[in-house]
Amino acid sequence: MPTEFHTHFKPYQPKKGEAYMNPKQLDHFRKILKTLKDELSQDIDRTVHTMQDEATIFADPNDRASQESDMALELRNRDRERKLIKKIEETITKIDAGDYGYCDSCGVEIGLKRLEARPTATLCIDCKTLDELRERQVAK
Repeated sequence: MPTEFHTHFKPYQPKKGEAYMNPKQLDHFRKILKTLKDELSQDIDRTVHTMQDEATIFADPNDRASQESDMALELRNRDRERKLIKKIEETITKIDAGDYGYCDSCGVEIGLKRLEARPTATLCIDCKTLDELRERQVAK
């Protein structure tokens, strides 16, 4: 996830004795997610307009191939962002349902620092590490 999108958010500083995933924390992460979604949507719209404006037919096959390659790369990036927007929407739904901040696998708290780094995280660091180890073993 591109963290440069939400770097302008100050990390949440919990107060001593503050309950995990209280309304203030949920609101903090909801704002981060909505801002990230808006920025990604704007980038996608900007790309569509740029591609429409720059759709030039080059006589030289090398220029045409270069343009098509650039467009294919841009579309691949935008597709990844579209998938991220879907994941952001699912995460906002989890916030609304009161399920945000807890591991989908074992149910423990994911942790504020991990959520600051990756607001769409669904697994605690331990379960994610195990998941990645399993992926590596299967890939071999």
